[in-house]
Amino acid sequence: MKNIRITVEYDGTSFAGWQRQSGRIITVQGEIEAALGKILQENISLAAAGRTDKGVHAREQTANFVTVSSMEPARIVHSLNSLLPGTIRISNPAEVPEDFHARHSAKERHYRYFLIEKPSAIYGRFAGCSYGTLDLAVMQQIAGLLKGTHDFSAFSKEDRDNPDRICHVNACEWYRDNGFLVFQISANRFLRSMVRYLVDAMISAGKGRLSVEEFSRMLETGVMTSQLNPASPGGLFLWKVNY
Repeated sequence: MKNIRITVEYDGTSFAGWQRQSGRIITVQGEIEAALGKILQENISLAAAGRTDKGVHAREQTANFVTVSSMEPARIVHSLNSLLPGTIRISNPAEVPEDFHARHSAKERHYRYFLIEKPSAIYGRFAGCSYGTLDLAVMQQIAGLLKGTHDFSAFSKEDRDNPDRICHVNACEWYRDNGFLVFQISANRFLRSMVRYLVDAMISAGKGRLSVEEFSRMLETGVMTSQLNPASPGGLFLWKVNY
Protein backbone atom coordinates (compact mmCIF):
# COMPACT_ATOMS: atom_id res chain seq x y z
CA MET A 1 0.00 0.00 0.00
CA LYS A 2 1.27 3.46 -0.90
CA ASN A 3 -0.08 6.83 0.22
CA ILE A 4 0.31 9.38 -2.60
CA ARG A 5 0.04 13.13 -2.12
CA ILE A 6 -0.71 15.43 -5.06
CA THR A 7 -1.32 19.13 -5.71
CA VAL A 8 -4.47 19.96 -7.66
CA GLU A 9 -5.08 23.20 -9.56
CA TYR A 10 -8.53 23.78 -11.03
CA ASP A 11 -10.85 26.29 -12.62
CA GLY A 12 -14.01 25.55 -10.67
CA THR A 13 -16.42 27.40 -12.97
CA SER A 14 -17.96 24.32 -14.58
CA PHE A 15 -17.80 22.02 -11.55
CA ALA A 16 -20.37 21.48 -8.79
CA GLY A 17 -17.60 21.88 -6.21
CA TRP A 18 -14.83 19.57 -5.08
CA GLN A 19 -16.80 16.86 -3.30
CA ARG A 20 -18.02 13.77 -5.13
CA GLN A 21 -21.81 13.65 -5.50
CA SER A 22 -24.25 10.99 -6.59
CA GLY A 23 -25.74 10.89 -10.06
CA ARG A 24 -24.27 12.61 -13.10
CA ILE A 25 -23.16 15.79 -11.32
CA ILE A 26 -19.62 16.76 -12.35
CA THR A 27 -17.21 17.48 -9.50
CA VAL A 28 -13.43 17.85 -9.28
CA GLN A 29 -13.05 14.89 -6.94
CA GLY A 30 -15.27 12.75 -9.12
CA GLU A 31 -13.29 13.52 -12.28
CA ILE A 32 -9.94 12.73 -10.66
CA GLU A 33 -11.16 9.54 -9.01
CA ALA A 34 -12.64 8.30 -12.29
CA ALA A 35 -9.35 8.95 -14.10
CA LEU A 36 -7.34 7.26 -11.33
CA GLY A 37 -9.66 4.26 -11.54
CA LYS A 38 -8.84 3.85 -15.24
CA ILE A 39 -5.10 4.26 -14.68
CA LEU A 40 -4.70 2.06 -11.60
CA GLN A 41 -7.58 -0.39 -12.20
CA GLU A 42 -8.84 -0.04 -8.63
CA ASN A 43 -11.37 2.06 -6.75
CA ILE A 44 -9.69 5.20 -5.47
CA SER A 45 -10.98 7.57 -2.80
CA LEU A 46 -9.39 11.02 -2.60
CA ALA A 47 -9.06 13.05 0.59
CA ALA A 48 -8.64 16.82 0.20
CA ALA A 49 -7.53 19.73 2.36
CA GLY A 50 -10.74 21.66 1.66
CA ARG A 51 -14.13 20.92 0.08
CA THR A 52 -14.55 23.96 -2.13
CA ASP A 53 -18.07 25.01 -3.17
CA LYS A 54 -19.56 25.09 -6.65
CA GLY A 55 -17.68 27.55 -8.86
CA VAL A 56 -14.76 28.07 -6.45
CA HIS A 57 -11.23 27.63 -7.79
CA ALA A 58 -7.99 26.24 -6.39
CA ARG A 59 -4.41 27.25 -7.04
CA GLU A 60 -2.93 24.63 -4.73
CA GLN A 61 -5.47 22.17 -3.38
CA THR A 62 -3.79 19.24 -1.64
CA ALA A 63 -5.16 15.71 -1.94
CA ASN A 64 -4.01 12.20 -1.16
CA PHE A 65 -5.04 8.64 -1.98
CA VAL A 66 -3.99 5.12 -1.12
CA THR A 67 -3.16 2.58 -3.83
CA VAL A 68 -1.72 -0.93 -4.11
CA SER A 69 -0.24 -0.12 -7.52
CA SER A 70 3.53 -0.20 -8.03
CA MET A 71 3.30 2.57 -10.63
CA GLU A 72 5.59 5.52 -9.87
CA PRO A 73 3.80 8.67 -8.65
CA ALA A 74 5.26 10.77 -11.48
CA ARG A 75 3.88 8.36 -14.06
CA ILE A 76 0.47 8.36 -12.37
CA VAL A 77 0.33 12.16 -12.57
CA HIS A 78 1.48 12.18 -16.21
CA SER A 79 -1.33 9.76 -17.06
CA LEU A 80 -3.83 11.76 -14.99
CA ASN A 81 -3.10 14.99 -16.86
CA SER A 82 -3.58 13.22 -20.19
CA LEU A 83 -7.08 12.04 -19.17
CA LEU A 84 -8.40 15.01 -17.19
CA PRO A 85 -10.03 18.09 -18.74
CA GLY A 86 -7.82 21.14 -19.18
CA THR A 87 -9.55 22.82 -16.25
CA ILE A 88 -7.82 20.39 -13.84
CA ARG A 89 -4.05 20.01 -13.55
CA ILE A 90 -2.15 17.70 -11.19
CA SER A 91 1.42 18.28 -9.99
CA ASN A 92 3.97 17.58 -7.23
CA PRO A 93 3.32 13.86 -6.71
CA ALA A 94 5.03 12.29 -3.71
CA GLU A 95 4.78 9.16 -1.62
CA VAL A 96 4.05 10.17 1.98
CA PRO A 97 3.77 8.35 5.34
CA GLU A 98 0.65 6.23 5.74
CA ASP A 99 -0.71 8.51 8.48
CA PHE A 100 -0.71 11.60 6.24
CA HIS A 101 -4.22 12.89 5.50
CA ALA A 102 -4.74 15.95 3.31
CA ARG A 103 -7.48 17.31 5.56
CA HIS A 104 -6.58 16.17 9.07
CA SER A 105 -2.83 16.79 8.75
CA ALA A 106 -3.24 20.38 7.51
CA LYS A 107 -2.10 23.12 9.90
CA GLU A 108 -3.18 26.21 7.97
CA ARG A 109 -5.25 27.00 4.89
CA HIS A 110 -4.95 30.16 2.79
CA TYR A 111 -7.73 31.64 0.66
CA ARG A 112 -7.78 34.69 -1.59
CA TYR A 113 -10.80 36.51 -2.98
CA PHE A 114 -10.42 38.72 -6.06
CA LEU A 115 -12.89 41.59 -6.44
CA ILE A 116 -13.50 44.18 -9.18
CA GLU A 117 -15.60 47.30 -8.75
CA LYS A 118 -17.24 47.24 -12.19
CA PRO A 119 -18.23 44.32 -14.44
CA SER A 120 -15.67 42.87 -16.84
CA ALA A 121 -16.22 40.42 -19.68
CA ILE A 122 -12.65 39.16 -19.28
CA TYR A 123 -11.96 39.21 -15.55
CA GLY A 124 -15.47 38.31 -14.39
CA ARG A 125 -14.76 34.58 -14.64
CA PHE A 126 -12.22 34.80 -11.83
CA ALA A 127 -13.44 37.75 -9.76
CA GLY A 128 -16.49 38.89 -7.86
CA CYS A 129 -17.93 42.34 -8.60
CA SER A 130 -19.04 45.00 -6.12
CA TYR A 131 -20.84 47.08 -8.78
CA GLY A 132 -19.58 50.29 -7.22
CA THR A 133 -16.64 52.00 -5.52
CA LEU A 134 -15.70 50.66 -2.09
CA ASP A 135 -14.15 52.23 0.99
CA LEU A 136 -11.11 50.00 1.36
CA ALA A 137 -10.09 51.58 4.68
CA VAL A 138 -13.33 50.43 6.33
CA MET A 139 -12.96 46.96 4.85
CA GLN A 140 -9.39 46.78 6.14
CA GLN A 141 -10.59 47.85 9.60
CA ILE A 142 -13.07 44.97 9.64
CA ALA A 143 -10.44 42.53 8.39
CA GLY A 144 -8.35 43.44 11.42
CA LEU A 145 -11.19 42.36 13.72
CA LEU A 146 -11.08 38.82 12.33
CA LYS A 147 -7.63 37.93 13.61
CA GLY A 148 -7.67 35.53 16.52
CA THR A 149 -10.13 32.88 17.67
CA HIS A 150 -13.84 33.49 17.01
CA ASP A 151 -17.19 31.76 16.56
CA PHE A 152 -18.01 32.28 12.87
CA SER A 153 -21.62 31.08 13.06
CA ALA A 154 -22.89 34.42 11.69
CA PHE A 155 -20.69 34.09 8.61
CA SER A 156 -21.22 30.53 7.42
CA LYS A 157 -23.76 27.96 6.31
CA GLU A 158 -25.01 25.33 8.72
CA ASP A 159 -23.05 22.09 8.57
CA ARG A 160 -24.69 19.17 10.39
CA ASP A 161 -21.59 17.03 9.91
CA ASN A 162 -19.40 19.57 11.70
CA PRO A 163 -21.10 21.53 14.50
CA ASP A 164 -17.86 23.13 15.73
CA ARG A 165 -17.98 26.81 14.65
CA ILE A 166 -14.70 28.01 16.14
CA CYS A 167 -11.83 29.04 13.83
CA HIS A 168 -8.50 30.71 14.50
CA VAL A 169 -7.57 33.34 11.89
CA ASN A 170 -3.82 33.89 11.66
CA ALA A 171 -3.73 36.67 9.05
CA CYS A 172 -6.33 38.73 7.21
CA GLU A 173 -6.09 41.81 4.98
CA TRP A 174 -7.29 43.64 1.86
CA TYR A 175 -4.96 45.15 -0.73
CA ARG A 176 -5.07 46.51 -4.29
CA ASP A 177 -3.30 44.63 -7.07
CA ASN A 178 -3.49 45.50 -10.79
CA GLY A 179 -7.10 46.67 -10.75
CA PHE A 180 -8.30 44.03 -8.27
CA LEU A 181 -9.19 44.37 -4.63
CA VAL A 182 -7.76 41.23 -3.04
CA PHE A 183 -8.81 39.74 0.28
CA GLN A 184 -6.38 37.21 1.70
CA ILE A 185 -7.07 35.19 4.81
CA SER A 186 -5.37 32.25 6.50
CA ALA A 187 -6.75 30.13 9.32
CA ASN A 188 -6.49 26.71 10.89
CA ARG A 189 -9.88 25.81 9.38
CA PHE A 190 -12.82 27.34 7.52
CA LEU A 191 -16.56 26.76 7.75
CA ARG A 192 -18.90 26.28 4.78
CA SER A 193 -18.95 29.43 2.60
CA MET A 194 -17.26 31.35 5.43
CA VAL A 195 -14.91 33.41 3.24
CA ARG A 196 -17.70 34.35 0.83
CA TYR A 197 -19.98 35.50 3.68
CA LEU A 198 -17.15 37.57 5.12
CA VAL A 199 -16.47 39.16 1.74
CA ASP A 200 -20.16 40.02 1.29
CA ALA A 201 -20.22 41.62 4.74
CA MET A 202 -17.13 43.68 3.98
CA ILE A 203 -18.51 44.77 0.61
CA SER A 204 -21.62 45.98 2.47
CA ALA A 205 -19.38 47.86 4.90
CA GLY A 206 -17.37 49.30 2.02
CA LYS A 207 -20.61 50.67 0.55
CA GLY A 208 -21.71 52.12 3.88
CA ARG A 209 -24.58 49.66 4.40
CA LEU A 210 -23.01 47.83 7.34
CA SER A 211 -21.22 49.53 10.20
CA VAL A 212 -18.03 48.28 11.80
CA GLU A 213 -19.91 48.12 15.10
CA GLU A 214 -22.65 45.86 13.72
CA PHE A 215 -20.09 43.58 12.11
CA SER A 216 -18.25 43.38 15.43
CA ARG A 217 -21.49 42.42 17.24
CA MET A 218 -22.18 39.63 14.75
CA LEU A 219 -18.65 38.32 15.25
CA GLU A 220 -18.99 38.45 19.05
CA THR A 221 -22.48 36.94 19.28
CA GLY A 222 -22.41 34.53 16.33
CA VAL A 223 -25.81 35.87 15.23
CA MET A 224 -26.40 37.30 11.74
CA THR A 225 -28.30 40.53 12.41
CA SER A 226 -27.83 41.94 8.89
CA GLN A 227 -28.92 40.06 5.77
CA LEU A 228 -25.87 38.55 4.08
CA ASN A 229 -25.44 36.32 1.04
CA PRO A 230 -22.29 34.48 -0.01
CA ALA A 231 -20.23 36.55 -2.46
CA SER A 232 -19.89 35.17 -5.99
CA PRO A 233 -17.87 31.91 -5.97
CA GLY A 234 -15.89 32.90 -9.07
CA GLY A 235 -13.66 35.26 -7.11
CA LEU A 236 -12.56 32.72 -4.50
CA PHE A 237 -9.38 30.62 -4.66
CA LEU A 238 -8.03 28.03 -2.26
CA TRP A 239 -4.53 29.49 -2.49
CA LYS A 240 -2.33 27.04 -0.57
CA VAL A 241 -2.23 24.66 2.39
CA ASN A 242 0.48 24.38 5.02
CA TYR A 243 1.42 21.16 6.80
